[in-house]
Amino acid sequence: MSSVPGHLLVFARYPELGKVKTRLAADIGPAAALAVYRELLTHTRAVAAPLPVTKTVWLAAPGPAADLTESWTGYERQLQPPGDLGARMHAAFAHAFAQGAGRVLIIGTDCPGLTTAHLQTALDALRTHDVVLGPAADGGYYLLGLTKLYPELFANKPWSSATVRAETLRDAAGLGLRVHLLPELHDVDTAADLAHWKNPLA
Repeated sequence: MSSVPGHLLVFARYPELGKVKTRLAADIGPAAALAVYRELLTHTRAVAAPLPVTKTVWLAAPGPAADLTESWTGYERQLQPPGDLGARMHAAFAHAFAQGAGRVLIIGTDCPGLTTAHLQTALDALRTHDVVLGPAADGGYYLLGLTKLYPELFANKPWSSATVRAETLRDAAGLGLRVHLLPELHDVDTAADLAHWKNPLA
């Protein structure tokens, strides 16, 4: 089987007090939320590290150059453009496909249950499917994988709501796309999410 270039896109923020995990910070305080975000960043980079693909981190805002160079070694760095989440993801996918990628994954930095195996499974599934979706327990998704750009998947979505996943799958079905679903995982956005992560059996 011929090799189809893969590309991993990571949407992230520079870890700055008061500017990350704001919903979580409302529950546990900005300093504790920043510590959680740093932990999630470390986890995301660790699970992505073994993946043999081109990698780009799309930052919501610039940070100190030295810190970014150290933290995201091996990644191309881009700044997210203006617009809602759909517009920003659309731009990131378009950039990867313009570089010649044939299988593109996008993830955030909120999912402590994400593993290298999930990422590799998603890449492999894109050899036989048009779309891969990693459903999040809150009704969104923690991963989206595509083999080409489908603007409909990014338009007119109620981002950060409980219906994003369902509406994305509905649009994919309407386009006649072959979809592979990954296991459902939990994002960490609130104190309840944090408790579930740290004490899953509680």
